[in-house]
Amino acid sequence: MFDPDAKAVTAQALELIEADGSDLSQPLEMDFFIAVPSQQSGEQIAEEARKIGFETSVEQDEESGEWTCYCTKTILASVDTVFDIEETLDDLAEPFGGYSDGFGTFGNKDEE
Repeated sequence: MFDPDAKAVTAQALELIEADGSDLSQPLEMDFFIAVPSQQSGEQIAEEARKIGFETSVEQDEESGEWTCYCTKTILASVDTVFDIEETLDDLAEPFGGYSDGFGTFGNKDEE
């Protein structure tokens, strides 16, 4: 189960995204990161995430060698919605040795 104390961190991150000029009342493409122990487990998690509507990719960091499964979806980014997604992805990743490891976005401030 995802750490409920992390909800405050999610709220702070969304406040920063909004302060940077994004309109959280409009759709926002968000990338959710899942730390995974290997490419194989990342591909398994990606397959499961695609079943629930995410675009996915699995990539290895060249410097650290660590693997990440990226799960992308366009959403209305409220604290509850983002936190629920993080929790869902954490639960999905756990059987494969992965865990939810944050999120990011390029925002929507330049979109009309």
